[in-house]
Amino acid sequence: MFDCGFTKENNWFRYRAAAIIIENECVLFVGNKNENFLYSVGGGVHMGETAEQAVLREVFEETGIHYEIDRLAVIHENFFDESNGMLKGLNCHEICFYYLMKPRGTQELHSNSYSCGAKEEMHWIPIKDLDKYKAFPSFMKEYLSTEHCGIEHIITDERI
Repeated sequence: MFDCGFTKENNWFRYRAAAIIIENECVLFVGNKNENFLYSVGGGVHMGETAEQAVLREVFEETGIHYEIDRLAVIHENFFDESNGMLKGLNCHEICFYYLMKPRGTQELHSNSYSCGAKEEMHWIPIKDLDKYKAFPSFMKEYLSTEHCGIEHIITDERI
């Protein structure tokens, strides 16, 4: 399957679906040895796939657990540049649908996920300590520290 995204000249675009997974006042992030930051559970939406289908697939691929969707929480427009890695030198624009997942009451996972050949590691980060980590999306601590009833539209511009 192909992700909904493209590269043209020095521009990169991706349509992504991601999960907000909270258990015991901690939020789940992912890391790997190739990156110096943590990132949300999720990935590119495949052609012909809905964002809901994509987030359920990605959550299972990365955690080994079948989480259920609670609701669509955030539509995130993200602009960023990469100084290293596979996106180095590209102007990046990503649109991501963030789904709040229903808690299971346990942080037990069965992860055996890889990204670009590197084993992904799951990190349960206390929401109150999230600002102590280099974790993306950068809006997550502020978002999780306040009440929300509808879908939030958040735009971040992290271009260097």
